[in-house]
Amino acid sequence: MAIDPHSLHIADFNYTLPDEQIAKHPLAERDRCRLLVRRGDGEIEEHEFLELPGLLPSDAMLVYNNTRVINARLRFRKGDNGNGALIEVFCLEPASPSDYAISFASTSGCSWICFVGNSKRWKDGAIRRRLNVGGQEVVLSATRVARDGNASEVRFDWDNPDVTFSQIIESAGEIPIPPYLNRGTEESDSTDYQTVYSRIEGSVAAPTAGLHFTPAVLDAVDRRGIPRRELTLHVGAGTFQPVKSDTVGEHGMHSEFISVPRDLIAELADTERRVVAVGTTSVRTLESLYHAGCLVYEGKWQGEVPQWYPYESSHPRLGRREALKALLDYVDGTDASRFIASTRIIIAPGYTYRVVAGMVTNFHQPQSTLLLLVSAFVDGHWREMYDFALARGFRFLSYGDASLLLIE
Repeated sequence: MAIDPHSLHIADFNYTLPDEQIAKHPLAERDRCRLLVRRGDGEIEEHEFLELPGLLPSDAMLVYNNTRVINARLRFRKGDNGNGALIEVFCLEPASPSDYAISFASTSGCSWICFVGNSKRWKDGAIRRRLNVGGQEVVLSATRVARDGNASEVRFDWDNPDVTFSQIIESAGEIPIPPYLNRGTEESDSTDYQTVYSRIEGSVAAPTAGLHFTPAVLDAVDRRGIPRRELTLHVGAGTFQPVKSDTVGEHGMHSEFISVPRDLIAELADTERRVVAVGTTSVRTLESLYHAGCLVYEGKWQGEVPQWYPYESSHPRLGRREALKALLDYVDGTDASRFIASTRIIIAPGYTYRVVAGMVTNFHQPQSTLLLLVSAFVDGHWREMYDFALARGFRFLSYGDASLLLIE
């Protein structure tokens, strides 16, 4: 009998996570963390992450997310003398211009959708902060121009046209480490909370499965003849949010930006290799490509994969090749080198994986959408894996240990 993800009770995806098993910092050597391996027959083994290249199927293709975490948390003090109330502005995604690259390259002003800390103390007007950016004096001002639920649109302006917004946040902002670490940002996080292959600025959270990779591990993957491919999903703050509703159907998924090279879509359409995604962000992107192709096929594509589209009874259920070919034709029709879109897809038990045959991922929070995604991949047997990891002292969450999950 098919599972209806709408009716799933989130309480069934709870478990006790001792505080001492939440990794507050990464290991000094990233690739020496522990690696749980689960194959399709349910067998579970313990390894070191260093061994990953030899544990991947010989016919694998490794796909990872090259997003780079930005210094998204900006702090201001109200008042001309800078000793007023502390206002924290957490940049989520660009609003105007809405393109990440154009926003980061702005030299006078831009606006972002933000969370605002101590919001009640910032009723109106601009707040300012004097900065030194690469030896240049800059006055940065922030003005709240609109509100939408618990988020606000904040307009940033500055008085030096030789300075870009990217330089401003790099200089003045902080890496937004996950709130469940229960500590402040430290200088080491600026390196620790980036993957070694991060390139494209835009995330407010790291694709944490990738934090374990080192140049040595990547070289070993290459020596095995396993191709490595990149895509981009800018991780939003919603990735930290547990499901607060009683059932999954009542939970609204956040939207995230995706960008995939046209040539990768073509390769995925034709390859016989098993696609192994590094991290849940890569999983969501790859599976979203399939559903975007189905929407194109139906003539319904409007720039975003809706949350519940994969489960609709009217879904055409195309083969992977047919769906990705439809998407490829769409991209070629726009004369673009990349497919750029957004996705709200929720992957939960009842979901059928269409592209991904394996994943590298960390151990996730109780009652989170990431745990739902993992459960869907292992046919509901997530608790056996997590009991195994907890009993053996594995380290959990962003800076914790990893797992390799394979369908076969």
